Amino acid sequence: MANLEGQQIRNIGIMAHIDAGKTTTTERILFYTGKSHRIGEVDDGMATMDWMEQEQNRGITITSAATTCFWNNYQINIIDTPGHVDFTAEVERSLRVLDGAVAIFCAVGGVEPQSETVWYQADTYRVPRIAYINKMDRIGANFYAVLEEMTQKFGCETCVLALPIGAESAFEGIIDLRFMEERYWNPESKGTDIIRRPIREDYRAIAHEWREKLLDQLTRFSDELTDIVLSGEVPSTEKLNEVIRAQTIVNRIVPVTCGASLKNIGVQLVLDSIVDFLPSPEELQDFEGIHTKKDSSISFPRSIDGPPLALIFKIQQDREAGPICFIRVYSGEIKSGVAVYNINKKKRERINRLLRMHSNKPEPVEILRAGDIGAIIGFKLAQTGDTIGSEGVPVVLESMHFPEPVISSALEPKTLSDRDKLKSVLELVSQEDPTFFWREDNETGEIVISGMGELHLDVVTTRIKSDYKVDARMGKQQVTYRESISLKVKKEHQFSRVIGGKEQTASISFEIVPALRGTGNSFLSKIRPGQVPEELVHSVEQSILGSFSSGIQFGYPCIDIQFILTGIVYNPETDTPFAYEAAASQGFDAAANEAGPVLLEPAMKIDVMTPKEYIGEVISGLTLRGGLVQEIESRGSVEHIRAQAPLEKMFGYSTSLRSVTQGRGTFAMEFSHFSPKS
Repeated sequence: MANLEGQQIRNIGIMAHIDAGKTTTTERILFYTGKSHRIGEVDDGMATMDWMEQEQNRGITITSAATTCFWNNYQINIIDTPGHVDFTAEVERSLRVLDGAVAIFCAVGGVEPQSETVWYQADTYRVPRIAYINKMDRIGANFYAVLEEMTQKFGCETCVLALPIGAESAFEGIIDLRFMEERYWNPESKGTDIIRRPIREDYRAIAHEWREKLLDQLTRFSDELTDIVLSGEVPSTEKLNEVIRAQTIVNRIVPVTCGASLKNIGVQLVLDSIVDFLPSPEELQDFEGIHTKKDSSISFPRSIDGPPLALIFKIQQDREAGPICFIRVYSGEIKSGVAVYNINKKKRERINRLLRMHSNKPEPVEILRAGDIGAIIGFKLAQTGDTIGSEGVPVVLESMHFPEPVISSALEPKTLSDRDKLKSVLELVSQEDPTFFWREDNETGEIVISGMGELHLDVVTTRIKSDYKVDARMGKQQVTYRESISLKVKKEHQFSRVIGGKEQTASISFEIVPALRGTGNSFLSKIRPGQVPEELVHSVEQSILGSFSSGIQFGYPCIDIQFILTGIVYNPETDTPFAYEAAASQGFDAAANEAGPVLLEPAMKIDVMTPKEYIGEVISGLTLRGGLVQEIESRGSVEHIRAQAPLEKMFGYSTSLRSVTQGRGTFAMEFSHFSPKS
């Protein structure tokens, strides 16, 4: 493909479990690359990338902040993603547009629950990774235990490039296995001065042992490197980097380094690994899209000479500028001041301004090229997942799939006059967050919001108050249930009514069948093409899809039901599309009520980390909440409990766990599946 105009680009994400040190590491990266002149800290609420007021107050990352920096003449576009499971959509949409990722692990906690979630999300999008084992200065830090855990839980092949010198309070530097030297970071210069020394006597044996492991591993992938090693020569660092890079890009190995970001140790090694081992956009395979007119898959090279194509992967509302659309450009060029075609919406929209983002501080640019990540101001209709390009090449890039919300709550404005303003704000929030939904209850007039968890809804409500200045009170949080059926039912249904002096009729036969749990709803027509007008079958389908969302007995959305249209008795004189919509809706309601309707509740996957001495009380507490303990894993002084429990009984569990473990226990919870309500 054509070169991306000189400057080498790396589009990378930083991902990990909450509190593994993602934002702290990113702050160091910005400092060492000269993007920021001071190091912001999460603990004092001054982190550059956590720019939202809530992120600074809570000490966690909520939105994926995007920034651009430069290291050794390489342009690095970084997306700092959240670690909390309630904001998993932020991770998902970031990974969709990245070329590589840095996975950060805590040297004490190891592979924690959300580490696994983001790792498997990266597997889905085949994102090459490097690993950084952080917090080597913490009590209980164990570099080698984390390596073993990565191999066991991910089934990946780690490629160790650095060993720690000491651990916990004695951690002072690293041994670089490529250069076979010790490296120390001068604390007086905040780690900008790196001291290199020969490996001391105490560490020579372990350094040579791991160097041999590294060479044995890499010679499996390169005959040329094998010849060099067998001839007794010392392979050059460039040759080692070449082999490591090639195997990292195809996801065969995961290079691993270590450090302590808070103590400014090891971060430059992460930067070196990013440019040495993660791919540039031009090294990746052609990307695929769906040609909307041909309804077929089509491949494109990632070239600036190709047609303009970019994916909107995130939308962020700004009070003054309006929606800021974050884009990844896959092909061609996107220019400021011109109109582009939104292929999903089939509408043209004008780009008022193009930006390259540094956290929340924008830098205006005139052009974004293939491989770039930037932002657009000026779009009104765009949504997350839309493709922008040209009418001549109507190609939709792969859309993103987000989990459904499992928790709801009523939201009441303080005054009646604030109601319309609140609805406008909710529309803006749902536009930028695809896992947040809201609706107005037709019967009660109540505004109901839905999201991924207690923290998710709490953050949204706080944002509405602080960012949009609308005073609203959230009611008691409630579980979002689903409905389904347990029996197969065959049925015929007729509809006949005189409307406006004209008789309208429809007659259909169908069956509804319970589908496997988790497979979703489906509509299948067994009507032969040409047997009846196509619009009648389409009317039935649209009506059934609407019926799925309106429930059976309680009004909750239906899941895992297959509707099979088996017959239509066609009368060309009186049959109308309206009549078929009505017949399908009425017939489905009647059949579903005969098909053993069941109410389903969300079952959650729960991971609890607790000191050994409290394990009895923790298990007892989970059992009382309907939890089923599936596995207990010992990690030194900490026990990792994996369990499942109904969401409804897990409200307030964080307070209960803190009380039982004297504030030392932590837990993560994510949606697993829907199961019949007990």
